Amino acid sequence: LIVWLQLFSYSTMSRGRCWYFCYCLLLLSKCECSSAAGLVATNNSHLRPFNVIYVGGSSGMGKAAALANIQRGGKVMLVSRSSEKLAKAKDEIISVSQKLLRTTINNNHEDDTNTMLLEGLISTAVLDVSNEDSVERFGASLTEGLWDGLVFSAAGKAPHGPITELETSQTMELFETKFWGAYRCAKHIAPRLNNDGAVVFVSGVLNRRPGVNCSPLACTNGALEGLTRSLALEFGPRLRVNCLSPGFCDTERFDGMDSDKRVAMLRNTAESLPLRRVGSPEDMGEALHYLLTSRFCTGVVLDCDGGHGIRQYASAATDPMRK
Repeated sequence: LIVWLQLFSYSTMSRGRCWYFCYCLLLLSKCECSSAAGLVATNNSHLRPFNVIYVGGSSGMGKAAALANIQRGGKVMLVSRSSEKLAKAKDEIISVSQKLLRTTINNNHEDDTNTMLLEGLISTAVLDVSNEDSVERFGASLTEGLWDGLVFSAAGKAPHGPITELETSQTMELFETKFWGAYRCAKHIAPRLNNDGAVVFVSGVLNRRPGVNCSPLACTNGALEGLTRSLALEFGPRLRVNCLSPGFCDTERFDGMDSDKRVAMLRNTAESLPLRRVGSPEDMGEALHYLLTSRFCTGVVLDCDGGHGIRQYASAATDPMRK
């Protein structure tokens, strides 16, 4: 539909572009996807396209999951507090998808032609998940019958330090975004999702494999995993509810750290893992997409952690997080 609209809207387009759009239509007619994003679909055509809302989709795992969904034929909405981050994330997803388009259909057409196609598949919305009235209005504004999934990966700043030294307000602030934000979105957005849809939260390895000075994340992640199991019972069988528990992942989340300490932390962690590396946003994006689309998977907390659960801890003397 999007491609047809563009064909009729751009009546002054060049003959080359017109043929290009027709070629895209031909690809669409041969693919199992029903959305225009099918032109960048991968070999996972057995998974029907999901149209997904990504709260926290302007960065890190959420953005990577949105890209994974675009590549499989889905439509996405990126949601964040920051309009600037949303615009940047959308541009990045379009840029990566353009490269995939060139590779997939071996075309050399101008990027603005591809951009017109992709912009119709990516929408954005500014939302403060700490404000329940705003979340309720956002849920009520969603187009009925359009959205299949909700991924909540927003987290905010995670405090680290001894509980006796941390301000309680810091842990409460983390809870406000990461847990209560997820709770509010599940309450007001999940009822708007289509049947056979899914909700996916993001917790973290520090719940069941805690680290020293990480009690705020440990208790917040534990609460999210409990919410996952409860809502899987409450929302089923209409919706599935799962949770991704990532291990250490090199994302923008650590941008506020001292650069030397960040490098040392990630290196120290990588050396103790069976895979000898920390995770990437792309690793988590693929795992999130699995939890969204696996039709016999609900109430599950999926560890995607490079073997963190069986890691052999390094010496405390070389662990930068204990200094």
